Amino acid sequence: MPTLEVAVVGYGLAGSVFHAPLIAAEPRMRVAAVVTSSAERAAQAEREHPGVRVVATADELFANPAGIDLVVIATPNRTHAPLARQALTAGLPVVVDKPFAVTVAEAEELVERAEQAGVALTVFQNRRWDGDFLTVRTLAEAGRLGQVLRFESRFERWRPVPKGGWREMGDAADGAGLLFDLGSHLIDQALTLFGPVKSVYCELDRRREGIQTDDDAFVALTHTSGVRSHLWMSAVAPQLGPRFRVLGSQAGYVTYGLDPQESALRSGRRPDDGEPWGTVEPEHWGVFGAEPAVEPVPTIAGDYPAFYAALATALLDGGAVPVDPRDAVATLRLLEAARRSAAAGEVVAGVKRRQR
Repeated sequence: MPTLEVAVVGYGLAGSVFHAPLIAAEPRMRVAAVVTSSAERAAQAEREHPGVRVVATADELFANPAGIDLVVIATPNRTHAPLARQALTAGLPVVVDKPFAVTVAEAEELVERAEQAGVALTVFQNRRWDGDFLTVRTLAEAGRLGQVLRFESRFERWRPVPKGGWREMGDAADGAGLLFDLGSHLIDQALTLFGPVKSVYCELDRRREGIQTDDDAFVALTHTSGVRSHLWMSAVAPQLGPRFRVLGSQAGYVTYGLDPQESALRSGRRPDDGEPWGTVEPEHWGVFGAEPAVEPVPTIAGDYPAFYAALATALLDGGAVPVDPRDAVATLRLLEAARRSAAAGEVVAGVKRRQR
C-alpha cells in the first residue's frame, strides 16, 4: 500500500492534537516531518512519531521538500495563506486549518493558484464530522423534521479569566477573536446544511477586561431557501445553551454538549487504539419530535478520521478533496460581512456564494 509522507507545519494544539494523530491513524499516511521552533515541541514530535524529521522553519522545509507528498498548515491564522502559498509554489498538496485565510482576497488567490498548478488544496473543517452535526444532517436530509425553519447552533464556554495570546490580544489582521475562531465552524456547518445566504446580521462584543478582540458573538444568517440560522459563540457563558436546536414544520431536534472527539484527542486517545471512537452514550443523546411526543434518538458516531481517509483517496486514486476550498471562501465572505454588520449595526444584504 503506498504511503503519503506528510509534513505538519506547526506543532501546537492544532498540529499535535487535531492533525498529527488523525494522520498517524490513516494507514496510507505517515507524519514524516514537523516544523516547530520549540525544542519542547520538537522532542514531543520525535517521541510521538518515531523517525519524524523536525525542522525549525517552514523555509527550511520548503528549501528541501523532497519526499514530502502533503503539507498541513496548523499555524496561527495570519500565517495560513502565506504558508499555503509557499507549499503550492513548491507543487505540494495542502491542507489548511480553519480559518482558510484572514481575508477573502487571500483565499481566492490560493484557490486560483492551486487550480492553475493542478495541485490539491483543502481546508480542515473537522466539525463536519461531529456526531451531533451528522445526526442533524441525517434528520434534515431524510425529511424527518419537515421543512426546516430555524437552525440554532452554539459554541459556548465559561472562561471569565482571559488566557492571553494572539487569539485574545490580536486584531483583524491576525484573524483573532471568537467570530473567526468558532464562527468558521458554525457558519460552515450552516452553509453545508442549508446552502447560500442572502443576508447577514451580527453582534460582536468584548466582555472581558484586558482583551483586544471579540469574545461574545451572535450571527444571524438568512438563507436563500428561507431557513434562518442563529449562531452563538461565547467565552462568557456561565450556563451553556443547547449545542443544536433545530425547528422544522413537523418536528424539532435538541441536543446538549460537545462532540467527544476533541476531548478524546486532548486526553491522548487515538482513533486507532482499538476502542470505539466518537460514540455518545445514550444519556447524552439529543431529543427528537414534537411536543408532547418527544424521545431520544441515537447520536451518530463522530468521524474526524474520515477527513484524512477521504484526502488519501483523493491524492492516491483521484477524486474530490474532502472539503472544497471554495466553501471556505464562502465562509470567509460571510465572516467579513458579519464584521461589517456589527460595525454598522445593520443587516448586510446581497451576500454571494458559489452555487453547487
